[in-house]
Amino acid sequence: MGAHEVRQVRRRVFYIPGYDPIHPRRYRELYRKEGAAQAAISGYQIALTPKQGAGSYGWHVTSTQDGTTVETDVEVLIWSDIVRDSMGASILATYGQLARTAFAYIASGALFRLMRLRKGPVIAALYPIVALLGQALIGLAMGGALAALALRLLPAFPADGAAALGLGAAVMALTLRWFRRQDGRFYAYYLMHDYAFTARWNGANPPALETRMAAFRATIAQALTEDWDEVLIVGHSSGAHLAVSILADLIRDTSAASSWQKYSSATAPPRPALAFLSLGQVVPMVSFLPRATRLRADLAFLSARPELTWVDVTAPGDGCAFALCDPVKVSGVAPPDQRGPLILSAAFTRTLSPDRWKALRWRFFRLHFQYLCAFDRPGDYDYFRITAGPQTLAARFAGRPPSKSRIERAANRYTTVA
Repeated sequence: MGAHEVRQVRRRVFYIPGYDPIHPRRYRELYRKEGAAQAAISGYQIALTPKQGAGSYGWHVTSTQDGTTVETDVEVLIWSDIVRDSMGASILATYGQLARTAFAYIASGALFRLMRLRKGPVIAALYPIVALLGQALIGLAMGGALAALALRLLPAFPADGAAALGLGAAVMALTLRWFRRQDGRFYAYYLMHDYAFTARWNGANPPALETRMAAFRATIAQALTEDWDEVLIVGHSSGAHLAVSILADLIRDTSAASSWQKYSSATAPPRPALAFLSLGQVVPMVSFLPRATRLRADLAFLSARPELTWVDVTAPGDGCAFALCDPVKVSGVAPPDQRGPLILSAAFTRTLSPDRWKALRWRFFRLHFQYLCAFDRPGDYDYFRITAGPQTLAARFAGRPPSKSRIERAANRYTTVA
């Protein structure tokens, strides 16, 4: 990967969130809180100030680590508006999404092949289907029971068949509305919209998302022409596969390459150093679908590029991610000259104390965000050393062997890239 230390410690970080409708201030506050906690545990200093300069939502970080002061500008590449637009479906339309999503994954065979890799994320994908069907059955049972009770106990009530049916339907509708209002506890609608967003186009990106990704690419390309020591792209969850395509397009773009130092094995690596950190990735959920040709081509292309350091961090304790799965190899598109990604485990059972692990173990959604949080027994992976520390991603993991438990077997039925 060509390890090299940063000279003047100035870093630009672009964070690409997953399928998340929440305002990006959530990520700033998470960084502030968890960064302070990690600094206290690990013995360094870190502080946030408002974003400097133009651009999207972000913040500035000043950190002193290992005797070096580091200045980092973090910018969130926002697509939450696209997410919110995709979540506006009515209750009935959501059940239509359920049927289409189930058909897309079952008819294509993707569901069964994904289960050969990791059962956790497949169970997570099945959960909203089971939960929504369960909610419908509860609503149906309650509506049917109340209609039957009305027929038996209220003889004066005009409860002929049509009236009883109407009463039952009303109760079922109210029950389903109640469940939807409580989705902050159940996450059934949220997860259904998430998987439906991918399944609707069978792995292809919708036009609005492609337009936004092109804007992200231009923003990153501009940063590569500026005086930074490292430009680091962090893709979390479904943001990881967006980052794959954005970076592949960026490197293919000859006009962008001409304004950035071209890589040559006979010279020093380009400056700024270009790095990609994928966290809690769910790439196979997309790449295993028939029309994910763009993503598969981008995976194959990016994995062989010498311009880039790519480190992929997951953890078996994260039931929502395809833990330790090489996203290129399992997708069946690994080129002969594959260089990355380096597959590493965040090893929650070792990097979190027994008490902390016990408190988080069954909080599946929270664990999916643990990569962005503090570890009370930190190991090689420390989000705040990576984003605000004195080493580039390449230097930090130079010579680091990949996880022995990584999964590399190709399991994808669809391997076309065009």
